[in-house]
Amino acid sequence: MAPQLDELDKSLENTEGLRVHVIEKKVPVELDGMDKFINVGVWFLFIIGGVIYMFKKAKAKTYFKQLEQKIQHDASTIDNYMVQRVTILKNAAKLLDKAVDLDKDTFTNIAKARAGIDPDTARNELQTSLENIDKKINIAFEKYPELKAHQEIAAVMQQNSYLQQEITAAREVYNDAVAHWNSEIFSLWAKKYVAAKEGYTTRIPFTASLAMKQESEGVFF
Repeated sequence: MAPQLDELDKSLENTEGLRVHVIEKKVPVELDGMDKFINVGVWFLFIIGGVIYMFKKAKAKTYFKQLEQKIQHDASTIDNYMVQRVTILKNAAKLLDKAVDLDKDTFTNIAKARAGIDPDTARNELQTSLENIDKKINIAFEKYPELKAHQEIAAVMQQNSYLQQEITAAREVYNDAVAHWNSEIFSLWAKKYVAAKEGYTTRIPFTASLAMKQESEGVFF
């Protein structure tokens, strides 16, 4: 294929030269159909995007309210089992008829947890109190092994063991909900915006007391 411009082609030469003049004419800029479509489309996307983002923020706010209610429900389950365990341990202390006192702060901590006053700390303090009471009762059993044969005491301690298992399971559910909350409040974009706007913070999971941690490191066999 021959080149379109051939400097050796004599027929294309202009020996007279070319005089160029300025054309005094204003040419207006006019939008064609595609320009108008793009312009409207950009505004449409901007408006729709804003509406969608506002919808997502409203949805995130509702989502956090529901998640908060679930955490409260899971925490209430722990409280209910703890209240039952306090009653059981109180009955056990009466049946033992030994110097096993219930910590007066136990019931105060229950009231705090139910009133929402620093609930995480209150529940941990309450759990520590229950563990201390349970330990005192077990010490009484060691001193008076014949008490283990008492049917009422055996039944009460069996209930105590069952309730502790239920508390442990409820704590797992609660901690899962707390971990989910702590993750969701940092999710981009709408959830994080709502979390910051509402002043949400991470939540503290239910933790084992120092006494229980030390006891778990002991030798049992």
